[in-house]
Amino acid sequence: MDTWSAAVMLFLIMDPLGNLPVFMSVLKTIEPKRRRIILMRELCFAFVILLIFLYSGQAVLDFLNVQQETVSIAGGIILFLIALKMIFPQSGNPLGLAVGEEPFLVPLAIPMIAGPSTLAALILLANQNPDRMIDWTIALAAAWVVSAVILMFSNIFHRLLGERGLTAMERLMGMILVMIAIQMLLDGISHYFIQTTGSQ
Repeated sequence: MDTWSAAVMLFLIMDPLGNLPVFMSVLKTIEPKRRRIILMRELCFAFVILLIFLYSGQAVLDFLNVQQETVSIAGGIILFLIALKMIFPQSGNPLGLAVGEEPFLVPLAIPMIAGPSTLAALILLANQNPDRMIDWTIALAAAWVVSAVILMFSNIFHRLLGERGLTAMERLMGMILVMIAIQMLLDGISHYFIQTTGSQ
């Protein structure tokens, strides 16, 4: 996977367009000036957390003695489940805050931006090609910047696309992510069988 393919994958997993309604509902009781400060703070928190997982995830896998094929198969399954939720979203918002309460780390930074699927994808990238950490950092930064721009200008995107447009975009992203997840799963399975048959 090249750098820009990884960036697109991470952007799709972060799903900023799909998360727009949640961000707007969480921040709607906060004054607009303060809203931008909170949003930027949460985005920065999320980026730091994602970087930590990108660079320390491999050490955790080595400690647990988990192989690359296992990570690829598990990552494919996780991405597939996330993609299904994007295509068939559940009604309601489980991320409840008291009226006027400022979010801090949860739920905007974690899990809305730095969610389990994004963290798993970063560990997978680092595990598959540990010698390309600069490429993965660039991919993460690119995906984060585009997501940040979309979320910072959420009102404009919401007006342009509307509720139906946002839903359609999220489902389209889900379809693309399904294909990426299945390819990741097939790669993991094929590498496992190649390694198993080669060692016999």
